[in-house]
Amino acid sequence: MPSSARTGAVARHQIVLLRRAPGPLVTYTVLPILLIVLLEPVHARLDPGTPAIAAAAPGMVIMFALFLTGTIGDSLLLERDWRTWDRLRSTPTRAVELVAGKVLPLLGVLVAQQVVVFGFAAVGYGLDLAAGGWRLAVVGLAWAVCVTGCGTALGTVVRRHSQLTTVKDIGTLALAGLGGALLPLALLPSWAAAVAPVSPGYWAMRGYTAALHGGGVPIGAVAILLGTGVAGLTIAVLAQARVP
Repeated sequence: MPSSARTGAVARHQIVLLRRAPGPLVTYTVLPILLIVLLEPVHARLDPGTPAIAAAAPGMVIMFALFLTGTIGDSLLLERDWRTWDRLRSTPTRAVELVAGKVLPLLGVLVAQQVVVFGFAAVGYGLDLAAGGWRLAVVGLAWAVCVTGCGTALGTVVRRHSQLTTVKDIGTLALAGLGGALLPLALLPSWAAAVAPVSPGYWAMRGYTAALHGGGVPIGAVAILLGTGVAGLTIAVLAQARVP
């Protein structure tokens, strides 16, 4: 069986699991829409000179994509609990194929989440997606890769679901807050603005802002997001390869 077929078999299994428990996926797609409705007027008052929706929509996409790291990590923990990994490792399927098959459907979920949220912002608030064009798509894909990598690494490192929930909740609010997803960086304490670049959310926000305002391709932001995602996926692959 070729490598693509083995990866595809794992991916189909992952899709079945996601369809059986769609609650978190629906929740983290609907909640950003509800918060956009509440926060768009706030952003309008904070920065009257720019379209408020251009800050509110990316901010909510960033925060609730980070919440999905819990769903990504949980999918790996469940496989460990069910000992599915042990059975799969007894087959010719390699570690990289196992991880790829798990994350590809989740990558699609993150892209779909962005399409729904940005689509709502465009229809409901006139967000000019055409101004972003392909640049917005590039940033969105890079952010999806980043979140997928982080969630996969998280699911590999932690050992219990309670640990995963704790890290996901605290990490999401910290990284989203530092990234400017909740409030503009200019309103944060000086120390927060100084350490903001350590947050992937900071680079995602910069990338989305540049794309939505019709600027050039935010190469630096895209590179950091992709690098973070690849690093996380590499950690997961190496960890799975080391397990006897």
